[in-house]
Amino acid sequence: MNVQNCLQILRDIKDVAFATVDEKGLPQIRIIDVMLAEDEKIYFCTARGKDFYAQLMRDNHVAITAVNRDFQMIRLSGTADKLTEQKYWIDRIFEENPGIRRVYPNESRYILEPFCIANANIEFFDLGEEPINREHYTIGNHKERKNGFEISETCIACGTCRKICPQQCIGIGKPFEINQNHCLHCGLCFENCPVKAITIRSV
Repeated sequence: MNVQNCLQILRDIKDVAFATVDEKGLPQIRIIDVMLAEDEKIYFCTARGKDFYAQLMRDNHVAITAVNRDFQMIRLSGTADKLTEQKYWIDRIFEENPGIRRVYPNESRYILEPFCIANANIEFFDLGEEPINREHYTIGNHKERKNGFEISETCIACGTCRKICPQQCIGIGKPFEINQNHCLHCGLCFENCPVKAITIRSV
């Protein structure tokens, strides 16, 4: 798996859940088509009269999630930037997505504005594998975001965390170590460590 493969999964699924915030700071979500995925970027469009467009222009922070039939999930959080050369990009989008011509026939297509996500954090989460597989990527200038848990040097190597881990992803050592690629982030180890050696990871 790599960045482009993750973005291609979004493109193949096409209809993805896409979140923004409104003028009151409240979350809003809708289904949006991923129209293009190339050069580690994804492209979409929306009409200038929509609330979605107004939200993007007010605050371009976005979040996307989708899952395919193989139980592979993509989560993306980043920024969506409106593109210049509007007619060029809208024509390209229509060329690659001919079904949209039924919705916006002829010149009506130019009520649409194209957007690109080129800066984001991406998480790939495969529930179809045993153990589960989780991978993280960044595109553009986004900083890597760490989540889940880690075991500090105060670990006494008692083995409690390892015994109760549902994915058996904690290795023996001093300190014990969590294999982040297989961790569910469920927090069971965090809640049960007798010496509170397990902490929440942060950027």
